[in-house]
Amino acid sequence: MDARLNVHGDDSSMVAVVLKEQEFTQFRDLIYRLAGISMSPAKKPLVTSRLSKRLKHHGLNSYSEYYRLITAPHGKAEQQVAVDLLTTNETHFFREPKHFDFLRHRALAERRRGRSFRIWSAACSSGEEPYSIAMLLDEVLGSEPWELHASDLSTRVLEKARQGHYPAERISEIPKHYLNRYCLKGIGSQEGTLLIEKKLRERVKFTQHNLMDAAPKLGELDIIFLRNVMIYFDQETKRQVVARLLPLLRPGGYFLVSHSETLNGVNEELHLVQPAVYRKPG
Repeated sequence: MDARLNVHGDDSSMVAVVLKEQEFTQFRDLIYRLAGISMSPAKKPLVTSRLSKRLKHHGLNSYSEYYRLITAPHGKAEQQVAVDLLTTNETHFFREPKHFDFLRHRALAERRRGRSFRIWSAACSSGEEPYSIAMLLDEVLGSEPWELHASDLSTRVLEKARQGHYPAERISEIPKHYLNRYCLKGIGSQEGTLLIEKKLRERVKFTQHNLMDAAPKLGELDIIFLRNVMIYFDQETKRQVVARLLPLLRPGGYFLVSHSETLNGVNEELHLVQPAVYRKPG
């Protein structure tokens, strides 16, 4: 069945724009090439609803016209808009707490004193993960040097991450002592929000990166967080992504995935330390 969405007009003049099967296939193949994301046929309504507003914005009458727009040489900016709309960005502060316990009690305890402790949050979404890591690093390491890089495919969520400005309901996800130390409660026109303090925001280096591309030049890393992203990849894409990232991880460094993910059959070099935590030999 074709997916339809009424995109403009009143009840008497609504125009139903149909996402045809061949059009869905085009977008599915494009997002796979660009971002490595595998879309099942069940995602067809999602593609319809998320892209319909862009058809209306450009005054287009079909999804084929929009596809031609974003694949044209002059369509790179709109292509990024489409990618942002079709990628899922769901995250939370201190998501999967056992990873933060591991970071505090093992990874940081093993660190080599006198050199910077370096972490990459490789699918940081809107910033909750790297800010959670930054709070812990600042608390535990104090004046000792540390670096935190954070990247995502989506320019839209990266802008939100750089701002560090979130709805107040996120307060419940953050331990109280971190709230008091690193977060500002909105008042007046900003009531109902929280803001990560500027000093901590400035410690996180946000950049756009597509995991389908060659790994960025970040230098040697102690830990790579790659959580809740490989669930969207097929097995071969997982292998390629992990293989691209591993040269950045120092011998003895840790590679963290989500508890719903595994590297079984993906990479034989890394050794499982505990659920969702792998270590590079050395």
